Amino acid sequence: MTYWAIFFASLMMGFSGAIMPGPLLTVTVDASLREGSLAGPKLILGHALLEFSLVVLIFFGLGVFLTWSSVKGVIGVIGGLFLLWMSYGMLKKSTHKDLAFNNPAGSRETKRLNLILTGLTVSASNPYWSIWWATVGAGALMLAAGNGVAGAASFYAGHIVSDFLWYSLVSTAVARGRRVFTPRLYRMVLIVCGVFLLGLALYFIHSGINFLRLH
Repeated sequence: MTYWAIFFASLMMGFSGAIMPGPLLTVTVDASLREGSLAGPKLILGHALLEFSLVVLIFFGLGVFLTWSSVKGVIGVIGGLFLLWMSYGMLKKSTHKDLAFNNPAGSRETKRLNLILTGLTVSASNPYWSIWWATVGAGALMLAAGNGVAGAASFYAGHIVSDFLWYSLVSTAVARGRRVFTPRLYRMVLIVCGVFLLGLALYFIHSGINFLRLH
């Protein structure tokens, strides 16, 4: 396969995963209402940094640990607890009498860093993200790596570009819709996102415990 063929194959594969609802999409909606259209790209930057590290590990044959039940179990439980904390924050905020889209005062650098770290942490909290990379992702990456480092780089680039394109689209759409968001509607969005994250958190914790039992 040519490098461009690898890139576009990875791009389409990435889209198939990016458009699926999950914790990162939920956080993107909430952050875009507060931060604007750049929230999505900032969150994906953190996601991309995490996936770059993982791609390097898999390329050098060190990604096998992702198949261990103990690792998937720990990721599930800790990730579920993290999402539980985020859910609590959203639901608590929805009870505030005075809701505003803007964040509390703080430097732009701090807000940018917080979103990058959030994108990284939310991605790592999903045990099914690691399962995907340990199976589908690793297999596809190894095929691309048959063309050397450039092949692996083409695969990573296609995968990440799909994430940036999709989440930038979502973030822009949500941010532009802020003008029609009343405090009441924003409260409803917070509640829906909070409940969705709560469900994912409980599911991840339950799955993590089951993985640990298999260990």
